[in-house]
Amino acid sequence: MDDHSQDEDFDAERGPSKSQVKRDMHALLDLGRQLIALPGAKLAQLPLDEKLRDAIALAQRITSHEGRRRQTHYVGKLLRQADADPIRQQLAEWANGSREQARSMHRLEALRDRLLAEDDALTQLLDDFPALDIQALRSQIRAARKEARDNQARQPAQAPARKHYRALFQTLKQLDFEDDTPDGHATGNH
Repeated sequence: MDDHSQDEDFDAERGPSKSQVKRDMHALLDLGRQLIALPGAKLAQLPLDEKLRDAIALAQRITSHEGRRRQTHYVGKLLRQADADPIRQQLAEWANGSREQARSMHRLEALRDRLLAEDDALTQLLDDFPALDIQALRSQIRAARKEARDNQARQPAQAPARKHYRALFQTLKQLDFEDDTPDGHATGNH
């Protein structure tokens, strides 16, 4: 064996380096901060033991900067004894889900705006969803366009009407989008 492989074996026998242990502790401290920032309803969904759950609840109630800092460190210390992987996975799922939901809502808003601006968008949507009730959809689009024209005639202090604009969005939300392409055009189940 060469000297380099012996050093690797020696490190493997000693365990993680001090630097790695410190990085792991800081990661748990950051995880504790994330947990403290969560609302109670989300915390209730996480697999936390009672002691950790109580420590997080106390940290959320503390208003003193130094007291909260110490309690946050205590939460990080308790996380060393907990299985942090399922907690991290759930937090990541929530974060990714929220981003995906936001992207989906933005795509629907863009589709609604295209439907209101151009007639060709309706033709494309009907190609993607041939089972759509075309009369009802055209009626909603006409009502939303009329609402937009009426809003332009309103005084600046008056709030714009959004009833038909929102109703069209709700109709689009009901569509089953199978594949969303990057250009914003969605294809549906045929």
